[in-house]
Amino acid sequence: MSYQLYRNTTLGNTLQESLDELIQYGQITPQLAIKVLLQFDKSINNALATRVKSRLTFKAGKLNTYRFCDNVWTFMLNDVEFREVQEVAKVDKVKIVACDGKNVSEETVPSRR
Repeated sequence: MSYQLYRNTTLGNTLQESLDELIQYGQITPQLAIKVLLQFDKSINNALATRVKSRLTFKAGKLNTYRFCDNVWTFMLNDVEFREVQEVAKVDKVKIVACDGKNVSEETVPSRR
């Protein structure tokens, strides 16, 4: 099973809304919708792990909070500067969630919103 972090992206939310609509109109079953979401989880995690080659660095003015639970790190940062080669972006607040993609549990239960 793959992490379900990307279900809360624009693409993931749109997929879930489309699946909900198809279920509502009786065109697919809830079980098929779950299978589609699980495949989305696998595919997006695989694509990001194998196809994305760009890197960026960041520097935070302040680490506001951090947490480590169930092999997932969560960082809340303030006054953050992101750099990619020549481009720089500055933001006031950032939440970073970092997971170990190599040790994903097979017992993770699919979540729906």
